[in-house]
Amino acid sequence: MSGPAVSGHASDGDFDRVLVVDFGAQYAQLIARRVREANVFSEIVPRGISAAEVAAKDPVGIILSGGPASVYAEDAYDIDTEILNLGIPVLGICYGHQILAKSLGGTVASTGLSEFGPASLTVTDGVCLFKGLPEEQTVWMSHNDAVSEAPEGFTVTASTPDAAVAAMENTEKRMYGVQFHPEVGHTEFGQHVIERFLDEGCRVRRTWTNASIIEQSVAAIASTVGDRVAICGLSGGVDSSVAAAIVHKAIGDQLVCVFVDHGLMRQGEGAQVEETFRNHFKMNLIHVKAEDRFFDALEGVSDPEEKRKIIGETFIRVFEEVAEGIDNADYLVQGTLYPDVIESGTKDAAKIKSHHNVGGLPDDIAFDLIEPLRDLFKDEVRSVGEELGLPEDIVWRQPFPGPGLAVRIIGDITRERVSILQAADAIVVEEIREAGLYREIWQSFGVLPAIKSVGVQGDGRTYAYPLILRAVTSDDAMTADWARLPYELLAKISTRVINEVPGINRVAYDISSKPPSTIEWE
Repeated sequence: MSGPAVSGHASDGDFDRVLVVDFGAQYAQLIARRVREANVFSEIVPRGISAAEVAAKDPVGIILSGGPASVYAEDAYDIDTEILNLGIPVLGICYGHQILAKSLGGTVASTGLSEFGPASLTVTDGVCLFKGLPEEQTVWMSHNDAVSEAPEGFTVTASTPDAAVAAMENTEKRMYGVQFHPEVGHTEFGQHVIERFLDEGCRVRRTWTNASIIEQSVAAIASTVGDRVAICGLSGGVDSSVAAAIVHKAIGDQLVCVFVDHGLMRQGEGAQVEETFRNHFKMNLIHVKAEDRFFDALEGVSDPEEKRKIIGETFIRVFEEVAEGIDNADYLVQGTLYPDVIESGTKDAAKIKSHHNVGGLPDDIAFDLIEPLRDLFKDEVRSVGEELGLPEDIVWRQPFPGPGLAVRIIGDITRERVSILQAADAIVVEEIREAGLYREIWQSFGVLPAIKSVGVQGDGRTYAYPLILRAVTSDDAMTADWARLPYELLAKISTRVINEVPGINRVAYDISSKPPSTIEWE
């Protein structure tokens, strides 16, 4: 049985679209975000996309991303060369630059000279991409092979000491290639290069703005729902809150918000959700206290994927039961984001983990889905939330996983472990706020592994849990770095947690980045 229909997202509207063909680059998502920063909608598509599929999407431009392999490797990623005959402007970046050259008759060679890191670029022709830029600039390189001869009809526009064709242009066909990575912040004028491609190459309309995203989403939702009713899975986090606000703007009282309290929320969160949405925003809110049901379903389950699927299915079954008492409740609103879709595994990307609201949904769900944020990165969601007038403490609330503390307890879920982690996590958040770092940090939280270690408190021996402190900085959750918290702050958190939370006798700090790790532990 196929899954539910998904609708109501912003890209259903009339926006110019740029496709980012993903050749396995670690920066493909970053390219997409840079395009959106220029107020142009971008979509990541798989490297195996056909020319017919590209044409069906009617893009105004195509960007070929970098990739980890050689264009001459036996298993090298390739492109349907008919895409290059569609008359759509193309920008190749790094591996995409090499694919473009090779496909059009140029030469890509293994010169034995690699460039990794900053490089000095000399601009020799500033017709399009480099117009108005200095002749000498710093760019970020990451390659072994290099284009040694540009295809016929192309002009070499820039070089580095180790890359004779560091950039090339065919302005007649509106095709461009750069060996460096303009999407990376280390490239001095990278955003300018991308925007020159968008403006001069693609001649885009820069209409992907907060106001237009809301306008298009509201129109799509109102048209889809008609006189029916939508139920919103509300958690109080920024994603579901912004989704609820957009849908409420579209259909008003036809929206019923359902807050399923699974007992795995942060300390005091249930009361906060009630106060905010029932009393402040005057939305229809049903508070379902389902703690016992979730704990029973999770009993003895330690595998993280199984946890997510159990929680996802239990959520849906609760919604279905609530909907039985609501006439015409045919739609379910979710705060699914673009990174959720990518990480849950599509033909565009390998699966990293299932998100309970994407990969964890059962096939026999009784609703069609309304996902107004499905095309948005987190920073875009926050901007849209501000445009909608949501309060700062909701818009800038740090992300919290849908499965809640179930994926921050490593091992079986018990009421005791949840209670311990709630108390410890509250201290972490309080101290991060007190230090004035809450908005600077993407996420800061505690993780409780289901192991115990020996400690000494007072004159006695203890055998208790450790708390793993996790704090990261990020722009969009696709990549993240561990936050360099001051030692004094780490010491204060550690002292308070050990002294105030029975059951914890040591605190450790996670200093791994994403990749290779993920932000959450499960």
